[in-house]
Amino acid sequence: MGRQDRCRASGSHLTEKVVPFLTETDKGQDATDATFQEVANAIRKLDPPAWIEQVRIPVSDMKEVLFLATTTHADGPYTFDGRPYARIGNTTSRMPQHEYERRLLARTKNQQRWEAESAEGYAVVELDRREIEKTIQAAVEAGRLESTVTTFTEALDRFHLRVDGTLLRAAVVLFGQRVLPDFPQCSLRMARFKGTTKTEFLDQRQLNGHAFHLLEEADLFLRRHLPVAGRIEPGVLERQDQPLYPPLALREALVNALCHRDYAIAGGAVNVAVYDDRLEIISAGLLPPGISIADLKREHVSRPRNPLIAEVFYRRGLIERWGRGTQRILELCRTAGQPEPDFEEQAGNVVVRFYPSDYTPPLRVSHNLTSRQREILQILSDRQPWRFQDLLSQLSEPPAVRTLRDDLQMLRKLGLVDSGGRSVAARWWLKESSEDQEKGE
Repeated sequence: MGRQDRCRASGSHLTEKVVPFLTETDKGQDATDATFQEVANAIRKLDPPAWIEQVRIPVSDMKEVLFLATTTHADGPYTFDGRPYARIGNTTSRMPQHEYERRLLARTKNQQRWEAESAEGYAVVELDRREIEKTIQAAVEAGRLESTVTTFTEALDRFHLRVDGTLLRAAVVLFGQRVLPDFPQCSLRMARFKGTTKTEFLDQRQLNGHAFHLLEEADLFLRRHLPVAGRIEPGVLERQDQPLYPPLALREALVNALCHRDYAIAGGAVNVAVYDDRLEIISAGLLPPGISIADLKREHVSRPRNPLIAEVFYRRGLIERWGRGTQRILELCRTAGQPEPDFEEQAGNVVVRFYPSDYTPPLRVSHNLTSRQREILQILSDRQPWRFQDLLSQLSEPPAVRTLRDDLQMLRKLGLVDSGGRSVAARWWLKESSEDQEKGE
């Protein structure tokens, strides 16, 4: 039976059930195709999506009753057009934000996690046995696994990566030797860009594999592309080498990304982007409900999206107590004398952005700047005079010439940039006073 036939059968069945409840006052309405389209458009605004069937029930020669029915059942809350509502008596009103978050957390907790579902078609022999043995050894040495666990199958059971002999998806994420085509999200994308934008890259790589393999490859890529700054200290004969970014902080951010990203996004990945003035580690998926960007820089409740995956990383000694990862990144940067990284949710991803020790972001000003104006300040942060056309070409989304001139004039009025010369000889640069303004905040 095709879908249309099933719908007709379902509609006929619903009609038989509903008609006895219609009264003489149910006079119906003129239900046209446009009516159905309007209702369908409204249904599409529900989140999570709900399967709602529209059934026409004739009540006279010209009139019909439009009956909506659903067999979909999901724990609340639903939102309509991005907003949650609550029905109290005969009144529908906006649901308070704290109540919506409470219900959302309850729904998330009750749903089956992606990592805990069975990995259909996968067998133990397809896992990386050597990596499992390394995990057992590291966990025993860290005191996080009994030394009596000697076989990798026993370890899989102890890590709760098998249920009744069936592998879970978490096992493939952690140890799968074959991740394609079923697990394309087990992916790592890395790029070293020239300059401060994505216009041109010097090196790029994309590979698939289990989490520990991706972590090792990301480490190698960063070692290959991050310079080590050398300095001579008084009274010390040997040159003192200092990495551009704290290696332990970068590794912690990579581990966090691999542990806590949203693996349910099939096209997602962990991305590593190296620019002249910053380094970004990007993971697919937003923060768990109830945790904000501001929470990442202070003590917060741990709500790991993938507790099975995180548990194996913990036993292996790659992470410490849950909920401390982002704070540890901040501590490692401070200890190394580096600027604190920024955390951001951007286009469905979580971004950790590192800056080198000699970098002073000129963006933290008290003015409400647009993203393009902030990008202009970012480009001018090299303290060099820029030609107008060169500046225009460096923007990730170059605007109209007049728009850029308006932006520059606004930034000059705010005392953030200055210029000299006229016409094609004009140059723009970042004013020194903007750094003083940054320190005075």
